[in-house]
Amino acid sequence: MLEKIDLKRTEFWGATVLYAFALILLLIDVSNSNMVPVWTPYRQFFWENHLHYSYSKNYFFPQVARLTGYYGAFLLWNFVTIPCMLVRRRMIWGILLIPLLLGALWLLLTVTDTWLRRYLFEIKTADYAHNLMIKQSLVTAVWALIALAGYTFAKRIIANVLTRIAQLLPQYSAVAQNVFLALVVWGAVGVGIVIFRTVTMPILQGMGIVLFSILLYGLSFTILIEDALKKGVWGYLLRIAGICVGVGLLLFVVAGTGWRQREAMWVTVTANGFFQVFICAPLYWLIYQRNLTMRRQLTSLQTALGSSSANLDFLRSQINPHFLFNALNTLYGTALQESAERTGEGIQRLGDMMRFMLRENTQDKILLAREIEYLQNYVALQTLRIQSSPDITISQHIEEDLNGLYIAPMLLIPFVENAFKHGISLRKPSQVVISLQIREGTLYFDVRNTVHEKQDHDIEADKNGIGLENVRLRLQLLYPQKHELVVRQTTLEFFVHVTVQLTEKV
Repeated sequence: MLEKIDLKRTEFWGATVLYAFALILLLIDVSNSNMVPVWTPYRQFFWENHLHYSYSKNYFFPQVARLTGYYGAFLLWNFVTIPCMLVRRRMIWGILLIPLLLGALWLLLTVTDTWLRRYLFEIKTADYAHNLMIKQSLVTAVWALIALAGYTFAKRIIANVLTRIAQLLPQYSAVAQNVFLALVVWGAVGVGIVIFRTVTMPILQGMGIVLFSILLYGLSFTILIEDALKKGVWGYLLRIAGICVGVGLLLFVVAGTGWRQREAMWVTVTANGFFQVFICAPLYWLIYQRNLTMRRQLTSLQTALGSSSANLDFLRSQINPHFLFNALNTLYGTALQESAERTGEGIQRLGDMMRFMLRENTQDKILLAREIEYLQNYVALQTLRIQSSPDITISQHIEEDLNGLYIAPMLLIPFVENAFKHGISLRKPSQVVISLQIREGTLYFDVRNTVHEKQDHDIEADKNGIGLENVRLRLQLLYPQKHELVVRQTTLEFFVHVTVQLTEKV
């Protein structure tokens, strides 16, 4: 599931958008700097030491260079270094790229720092300024690589966890995919914030609320909404509110015992509660209902299409020319050999079968007794054809007490037709065994026949009646979760076991 996501493209465009957004903010500051002084991290130190400060030279161009360096470092790390390290033959190249990337970032940060903090050369010695910039730039470059490594590590852990969830619960694979992509984007933005050194309390609060929204999305689409469908949207909103209150209380405990940031935590919890309950939760509910409607429509269309296809194939197979010609030839041969009694019996049974196919076969459900009557007529006609062969054995064990049960027409005959077509040989010993029992409204139907190698000239060698796959599809459509079909074959025998839960009314 997750391996099918085009993650590289998502990461590339996410990083590109973040890079472009940062450049746009800098350009906006350039336009504003002509009217009012724009705050920058080191402007105050220039003014305190009575030094000339140029926004373009001492901030804009150095920051553009740094942003470009960080953007390039992310691309090099994510799309070159890590892929090389994952391939054994190229692992050495990946390892060598790490110090090269570190050195390039270190050099870039050192050079840009000489412009950002040029005031140090005026108030300190050049050696002191250079040493300070070199040390701090090295620390920043190392932290940048640590952030990139943490992003890669977290991405792989999340991917593995969600892949396991999707494997255990395939119905939630789409939710796991969306959560994974959202967490990847969230992580990329977080790495960018750390690298760009723009971490502030409002940004941390916003990132926390967004992370909570992502997790709430996954929880809603897997558990909360399904459990609250009967109670409606208000039941779902109450659960979301309860979760927000519970998490808020936990954060207050943490803030009170460790961070001592009660005011900031109060703002975060309140904003998060309103955002989740009044914006995210209703949006998730609407999306889920829309997806549920689309799934139902798709299921209905698939069922209708599958039923139409199965019925079309089924109707095409009803009048089997091969069987009809054999039956007519058998009747003709019998008429020449003896009196018309057997011929009349054969014609009568064939007529009953044709009437069944023309009248009752078009109904959704018929009496099980009528289905068995058709099956017995078919077996009787086949017996007429093969009764002159002493090595062929046909046995039936069919229960007569059917209790007015109903079944879909022509559901059992394909297995019997298959047994006679592929299990009877006029030259070799053959056997067909048919068993039908009813237990507490459940039909147990078994067909067993011998297996013979098909001759090269046999035009039916690659045919299998209407096909077991077609019967399997009909069972799935007509008796979902109410049937069992077992097919086994050995070198000497072919066996089919069918279990169907029947109804007493149409």
